[in-house]
Amino acid sequence: MNALNLPSPQGKPRIIVIGGGFGGLNFVDTLDTRQYQVVLLDQYNYHTFAPLLYQVATAGLDAPDICGALRKSFRHKRDFHFRMLRVRGIDDGTQQVHTEAGPIHYDHLVLATGTRANFFGNQNLETHTLPLKTVPDARKLRNHIFQTLERADMTDDPAEKASLMTFLIVGGGPSGVEIAGALSELRRHVLQRDYPDTDTMQLRFILVDGGEELLAQFSDKSSKDAHRNLDEMHIELWFNKLIADYDGRVATFKDGSTLATHTVIWGAGVTGSIIEGLQERSAQKGHYNIDDRMRVQGYNNVYAIGDVTYLTSDKWLKGHPGVAQVAIQMGKRLAKNFNAIAKGKPTAGFVYHDKGNLAIIGRNRAVADLPRNIHFHGVIAWFIWAFVHIFYLIGWRNRLFTFLSWVGNYITYNRAVRLVIEPTLEEELTEAHAATAGSGVG
Repeated sequence: MNALNLPSPQGKPRIIVIGGGFGGLNFVDTLDTRQYQVVLLDQYNYHTFAPLLYQVATAGLDAPDICGALRKSFRHKRDFHFRMLRVRGIDDGTQQVHTEAGPIHYDHLVLATGTRANFFGNQNLETHTLPLKTVPDARKLRNHIFQTLERADMTDDPAEKASLMTFLIVGGGPSGVEIAGALSELRRHVLQRDYPDTDTMQLRFILVDGGEELLAQFSDKSSKDAHRNLDEMHIELWFNKLIADYDGRVATFKDGSTLATHTVIWGAGVTGSIIEGLQERSAQKGHYNIDDRMRVQGYNNVYAIGDVTYLTSDKWLKGHPGVAQVAIQMGKRLAKNFNAIAKGKPTAGFVYHDKGNLAIIGRNRAVADLPRNIHFHGVIAWFIWAFVHIFYLIGWRNRLFTFLSWVGNYITYNRAVRLVIEPTLEEELTEAHAATAGSGVG
């Protein structure tokens, strides 16, 4: 019985691709599927443009604007098959991928599983903080932000209001910087009008990092520009400070200090989404070890691409950066190698062409590090950032809707998607009242 209802490959090699992110998407798009049968597995039926998740979380865009249906993306491909499934494991002996619907045999396996939030083994941080890696994460964070503001608007207890109006953002990389800037813009241009009974300028946005600078992978100029911009936007910056624990109400730091807050946004680190089943030496520290043909160590028919990989070179002694361009270029290179193999031609090793780093901080505020040590900041960098992100979105509908949303936000100083789609406010208030009654306070 064929549990996944897949047709026979008819003598062609079957390639299973796990993950529809930037790597998997560009691999399938570039591959000549006349020569191979391709089966793409992903727990979601859409590709997420992850660099714009923070805008979904802060009401700048709606989720469909940054997502593209995987079936639609590849409906022109011959012998391409998508199955919306979570992968449970790999059996390298029988060359099978185990899914919720049953096993499926592969001739070649491509792992493009990306990364997930890394909580460094701390269960409290995993339970109570808010990561931003998926569309459900972004929607949950947006619901939380606006429900927290609703709660702050309803309380006259100074300590409770202060805790509700304190937002802690952990991690000074691009995600942390961008969401901090977006929250500041929201406070300045939108929330004062939406919440007239609360002094929203008392909202505290605190960005904490264990290092000594923001945007550590960027140039010193970009790091300093980001620091200056966030200072001007009244974001509190705490450096050389590591969070040790969070119970949902109080954040505790390793130096013993504490902070009362109802919101901790987690951007302190990621780890590769490793699937159980391959040999231990194939992966270390949350990444698959690969060679320049992207073969996983110890295998000739298992490959890995994107953020889940670890590959060094003369230029990248500590491995390649975890950015979309690495995944895109790896996916295309691997597909070209498969196309070459099908034609009996030689393959080529992966060489990363660094196209630079971009980060947006706020309205007309951004930084851009481009090749040949070219650096921009301010309005020019902001336009470069906007153009690049529009260009790499999937589909003309998404590009158009995102562009129109940005134009509307820019002209009106507004955020149109301030909706709590999955309300849990009543449950939160009930739990808070129960906790207060149980403590004897009242």
